[in-house]
Amino acid sequence: MADTNANGAPEQDATAAQMKMNVLAQFIRDMSFENILAQKGTGGEMTPDVQVQVNLDARKRSPDHQFEVVMKLKIDAKSKGTTSQLFLMELEYGGVFHIENVPEEQMHPFLLIECPRMLFPFVRRIVSDVTRDGGFPPLNLETIDFVSLYRNEIARRQAEQQTKRADA
Repeated sequence: MADTNANGAPEQDATAAQMKMNVLAQFIRDMSFENILAQKGTGGEMTPDVQVQVNLDARKRSPDHQFEVVMKLKIDAKSKGTTSQLFLMELEYGGVFHIENVPEEQMHPFLLIECPRMLFPFVRRIVSDVTRDGGFPPLNLETIDFVSLYRNEIARRQAEQQTKRADA
């Protein structure tokens, strides 16, 4: 019979390692904001159509258990109904994470799902502040579904591999 705790739940083996993650640093690697509307000298009422592209990158750092994750955003705002560009923002925001006791087969999704979730509130704030300071209403990014983003990228890579095999 398995040992149980006071709540009747099975006790965890004391040697079972707990997953551990710490954010060691966060930083803006690169950022640009172009107010194209102001550069053209036009104004007036415009309804923006905002397109957001998100790319993620992760790599192992030389100290043990350290990883760097970078979220790359490209935000393109055009006036609805026209091709008139209002602004363009590009942001690369990174984090350095200390991660222990995550199984090797789970490390890739962990780095590209859980780590960006930790960074996202800071990215949202930067985008809001920069668009506001750039002369537009603050852009409050909607929450990004990093699980879906990860699954879509894996499916895209698998389709690409199959296409390469079929062409060979």
